[in-house]
Amino acid sequence: MKINKPLLAWFHQHGRHNLPWQQNPTLYRVWISEIMLQQTQVTTVIPYYKNFIQHFPTIATLAAAPVDDVLQLWSGLGYYARARNLHRAAQSIASQHDGLFPTNLADVVALPGIGRSTAGAILSLALNQPHPILDGNVKRVLTRLHAIEGWPGKKSIETQLWVFAAQHTPKKNAKHYTQAIMDLGATICTRKIPHCKLCPLSQLCIAHQQQIQEQLPTPKTRKKRPIRNTTFLMLCNSNHQILMEKRAPTGIWGGLWCFPETALSPSLSKNITKKEIWPGFRHTFTHFHLDITPILATTKNYDNYVAEDEYAWYNIETAINLGLAAPTKKLLIQLQSKLTKNGEFYVTQCTLRKTR
Repeated sequence: MKINKPLLAWFHQHGRHNLPWQQNPTLYRVWISEIMLQQTQVTTVIPYYKNFIQHFPTIATLAAAPVDDVLQLWSGLGYYARARNLHRAAQSIASQHDGLFPTNLADVVALPGIGRSTAGAILSLALNQPHPILDGNVKRVLTRLHAIEGWPGKKSIETQLWVFAAQHTPKKNAKHYTQAIMDLGATICTRKIPHCKLCPLSQLCIAHQQQIQEQLPTPKTRKKRPIRNTTFLMLCNSNHQILMEKRAPTGIWGGLWCFPETALSPSLSKNITKKEIWPGFRHTFTHFHLDITPILATTKNYDNYVAEDEYAWYNIETAINLGLAAPTKKLLIQLQSKLTKNGEFYVTQCTLRKTR
């Protein structure tokens, strides 16, 4: 099955050619874009990418930056392990590769947060090296093109897809092929309703011939997401500061600043001058739902209350610019709107909507 000629002809006419990382596509710039684009839409990534490159234009500036600065620029993009791995990889490049992004596939795969597909995409798009890729869009195209049944995340199915990916990747013009097949999956061979009439490969696509394109790829059998519950304590002192907690480097919201996840203790409750329980809301992760109950409380006698080194008092304007988990940032914006001219908090109904 020869797909390169019709695919590249379509790409040159209909593909995406003006994305920010396609302008001056250095290894560094392509690397940043590929990490950001993991499980994230292009339209979402573009403003984050521009801001990130503006603050960290080189590997050296990224490697030298505090991880808090990196996480702050990533705030709201999700999957924060990507940002931590970017920072670690930049430091590894600085120390082990003389500050130059490696050009060998094995060396790129060895960097934190980079797998075989991402490494192949970086080297292909930046250096025109002929490496196959297998991101979500490409998996979908190849699954339909060859009518492969079975969940693509299953090892045996993925191995089969890698074989096809390698067969289709040309030795020459790999850069355009790589972008073309990603664009095809993102814009034509879409997940829910593939636009087969516009597809340059429809006459070659076995799934289209058999009219099973909408049944492929075979979805993963999904388990019902469990529900967890937590309380966000939004504790304010008499200096109009809010108590923030820096999360551990790993795990959910690793390295980000959040509200302490704790209810009011008896010793703390007696020093509270105001307390308001806000409506709970749900934040959904890949594997579970988190139901959050925010409690707004103010205290006069706990101005110096910092239980551990990971806690600190911040004024709201400063806190909003930290590296924050998305629910924390939403609540801080709500808090900021409730400040009166004399620094007190309005006790009014919170406008956050439940998302159950």
